[in-house]
Amino acid sequence: MAELRFELVTPERQVLSTDVHMVVVPGSEGEFGVMAGHAPFMTTLRDGDLTVYRTAGAQPERIRVSGGFAEVGDRGLTVLAESAGE
Repeated sequence: MAELRFELVTPERQVLSTDVHMVVVPGSEGEFGVMAGHAPFMTTLRDGDLTVYRTAGAQPERIRVSGGFAEVGDRGLTVLAESAGE
């Protein structure tokens, strides 16, 4: 299965830039999952955990984010957060 390009960026640094299987994002309208081939869209974030699955069936990694927005496009998923940490 195709991989999703995922980038997590804060004003201070690039936190993560890698290919993953899926990311679950805490959107302002609710959580949503993004995999390769997802329809393009943009939304604001609520404070919560990004859940990153590096491969299918892998144990998820959780990264706490606050504020910002997420954009799904042809190049993958970009999350621009006000802050991010483990």
